[in-house]
Amino acid sequence: MTALEDIQVTVLKGVGNSLAEKLARLGIHSLQDLLFHLPHRYEDRTRVIPMGSLRVGDVGVVEGEVVKNDVVMGRRRSMQVTLRDETGFLVLRFFHFNAAQKSQLAVGARVRCYGEVRAGRAGYEIYHPEYDVNPEPMVTQDSATLTPVYPLTEGIQQPRVRSLCRQALTYLQRYPIRELLPSTILTDYQLPDISAAVALVHAPPASANVPQLVAGKHPAQQRLVMEELLAHQLSLLQVRQQIQQRQALALLPQGDLAERFIENLPFSLTGAQRQVLADIRQDLSQPLPMLRLVQGDVGSGKTVVAALSALQAISSGAQVALMAPTEILAEQHYTSFCQWLEPLGIQTAWLSGKVKGKARTEALARVASGEAAIAIGTHALFQQDVLFDRLALVIVDEQHRFGVHQRLALREKGVAGTMAPHQLIMTATPIPRTLAMSAYADLDTSVIDELPPGRKPIETIAVPDSRRDDVIERVRQACEQGRQAYWVCTLIEESEALQCQAAEVTEQELRERLPGLRVGLVHGRLKATDKAAVMASFKSGELDLLVATTVIEVGVDVPNASLIIIENPERLGLAQLHQLRGRVGRGHEASYCVLMYHPPLSQNGKARLQVLRDSQDGFVIAEKDLEIRGPGEVLGTRQTGLMQFRLAEFERDKAWIEVVRELAPGVLADAGRTEGLVRRWLGQRTQYGDV
Repeated sequence: MTALEDIQVTVLKGVGNSLAEKLARLGIHSLQDLLFHLPHRYEDRTRVIPMGSLRVGDVGVVEGEVVKNDVVMGRRRSMQVTLRDETGFLVLRFFHFNAAQKSQLAVGARVRCYGEVRAGRAGYEIYHPEYDVNPEPMVTQDSATLTPVYPLTEGIQQPRVRSLCRQALTYLQRYPIRELLPSTILTDYQLPDISAAVALVHAPPASANVPQLVAGKHPAQQRLVMEELLAHQLSLLQVRQQIQQRQALALLPQGDLAERFIENLPFSLTGAQRQVLADIRQDLSQPLPMLRLVQGDVGSGKTVVAALSALQAISSGAQVALMAPTEILAEQHYTSFCQWLEPLGIQTAWLSGKVKGKARTEALARVASGEAAIAIGTHALFQQDVLFDRLALVIVDEQHRFGVHQRLALREKGVAGTMAPHQLIMTATPIPRTLAMSAYADLDTSVIDELPPGRKPIETIAVPDSRRDDVIERVRQACEQGRQAYWVCTLIEESEALQCQAAEVTEQELRERLPGLRVGLVHGRLKATDKAAVMASFKSGELDLLVATTVIEVGVDVPNASLIIIENPERLGLAQLHQLRGRVGRGHEASYCVLMYHPPLSQNGKARLQVLRDSQDGFVIAEKDLEIRGPGEVLGTRQTGLMQFRLAEFERDKAWIEVVRELAPGVLADAGRTEGLVRRWLGQRTQYGDV
């Protein structure tokens, strides 16, 4: 029997090859794909708003007679069309127009239009409204519906998508959508029928609860939200299943490497570190690949946990790969591991993009022969010519900077190419529990929720940039007392070039105003060798003040630095600010973070900076960040293929996360159902495991 997913969009009127190609860019090939291209909001065009009652910011339908049509020459040439109804006037302004539009909108024409009201030169105006000239009478209230607004791609306009969806809905009566949720779930959660839910979301009837629909909380929307969250959860559990279909080496430690390592440490392990290590030790001793995420706040000691995990593998005769997202962080790990492991007779190899020629050839040979027990580097470790003798553990730092694909690529480098390496994922970005359950459903999670003893809280102060002179004076005093300081430049523009330029200008200014201090500069456009040299100078105390962009966000550890200035903190997320703040407070001195903002701050901006002043707890800050900015920003998942929901919204729908996590394993047991759900909601983006 023909199903909706088997009928191609080309059956619809007006869909030729060209439009079909554009739709394919949205992942739309079949009628089912089209009906699961869901509206992300609605517009209420069910009633005409009297012009006399309009306020700035109102979005809606107005209707009136054209009483004036002028082309005016201001800073930009525009067509100014004045409409009148019984209650008042409104101006429609067009910056792009042609002669046909001018004659169409002639004096005396009746026009119905839709747009957002703003204050303009001629009173209330709507820029470039959607409009109809001499329109049909409005449908009566009892048959009027909300207008859906769809995500678009280049070359397809809203009216076209709406028309196609209306056509596709006519097929729904003959070819209902296949129900993929088990009947027990439908009954237990009183979920409506899938076809009825899809139809209602595309074309809400006049009787539908409008506030619920606009808020995304209508039962039909929630039915689809639940299914979408379940599909995401299942896709990640499939990744886990695929990895764990292969065996791993059971790493049973021999000898006393770990004990000797711990004896050499200048501090004791915290209880939280010991607990997390016990979890890891248990996982590594199994013949199933470990998949574990270790979260720890700034300075909680994740690197020591990584080193002890590596020692368990090395003492079992296996190799380890440690991968970090930036040269700075990778090099820092390399330095730490060399200091810790070389006294134990363990060789490390350094493989990053900047290692070339003879040095690279030698490092590759040492890794391939097994002479180097641990290879440390950036994504250069993924490259095909990097071969391991006996790779059994992969440690990935700051996982959210890597795509799932990249993490999976390393599994092919396991022992004999058939055994999967164990995976230990670390992050210093605390992830709220509900988000971790959803975004990292393929991983077991451990948390280092205790800071080493003696860590002093960092005092956080917010000051306006009008007090820049006071802040510069504060830097001078700190450095003259033998401390070191960071000055972080941020720019709202995405352009790395502009960020680097801002940092260069700031460095020049601070050199001139602080002539007695030694000032260094690091930013993303410096060569890796130059960047490393500046960082080494700062770490060894040869520089007093380091001017930097946000490249120093993770992994920079200079105990003598006790002051950090962050310019324009209102432009960064809370989690990123917390990471930057964590560059200080690593020694015994009292440390300070100065957030130098540009007034006026919005209410939201004030609240965000207050969160940082009130809390040192990364998890509390991450929860707030999630509320304010959403999961894509918090995780940095633009490149991971995760969390790109069609309908679900993380904060609004988080109550479903726990439910879905409990239900997913039961659904996963039914391969056909799982495959159908994942294909329906994630389409081509499901191939995480097929790298």
